Amino acid sequence: MKIVLQLVLWVVIAALGYLVYNSVMGPVRFNKVKEVRYAQAIESLKDIRKAELAHKTVTGKFEKDPAKLIAFIDTAKFTLTQRRDSSFISFNKILQIDEPRDTVVVDTLGYASIKDSLFQGSDRYRNMMTVPVEGKDAKFDLDAGFIDKNGIRIAVFEAKVAKDILLHDLDKDLLFQEKEVQSVDGVNGTHLSVGSMIEVNTTGNWPKSYGSNDQ
Repeated sequence: MKIVLQLVLWVVIAALGYLVYNSVMGPVRFNKVKEVRYAQAIESLKDIRKAELAHKTVTGKFEKDPAKLIAFIDTAKFTLTQRRDSSFISFNKILQIDEPRDTVVVDTLGYASIKDSLFQGSDRYRNMMTVPVEGKDAKFDLDAGFIDKNGIRIAVFEAKVAKDILLHDLDKDLLFQEKEVQSVDGVNGTHLSVGSMIEVNTTGNWPKSYGSNDQ
C-alpha cells in the first residue's frame, strides 16, 4: 500500500509540474508563433498598401477587387514628370500695360512600370492577397470606396485579416486574450489591418516593433 501511495504521489507531482510548466511556457510559445505570423501578414499588408496607393496615384481612386488590383500592377505605368518655374508676359487690360507673370510648367519625361518601380522585379504581389498561414486557405478582406469629409469626397481603402484566422490553431484562451489587447505595444482589436473605411488614413494598426506602419 505504501508503494502504491508513493507511485500515486509521484504521478500527481508530475502532473502538477506539467501544468505549471505549461502555464509558463504556453504563453511563450503562443507569442513566438504569433509574432512570426503577424510579421508575415504585415509584409503582405504593406504590399497591398503600396499597390493601392499606386492605383490611386494613377486613377484617383482605390480598388476593392483583388484581381483587378493585381492586373493593374501587371500593366499600369507611372507618368514621370518634372516641375519647373517659368514666366510669361500678360497684358493688363485695366492698366493697359504688359506685366510679367510667374507660373509652373509640368513636363512629361516618360513612363515607368509600376510593377518594376514598386517590386523591383519580384512577383510576390501576385500572392499578396493570400494570408500566409499554413493549414489555412484564406484571403485578406479588401474594400475600397469614398467617404464624405466636410463636403469633400475622399477615396479610402482597407485590407484586413482576423486574428482568428492568423492564430486559428493556437490556444483558444490565449487567442481570446489576444483579441482583447489594448496596448501601444500590441495589435489592438480583433483584426490585423491597414487603412480604414471610416477615416482618412493608410496606416496599419501594428506597433513600430513590426516595422513602419505608415506609408
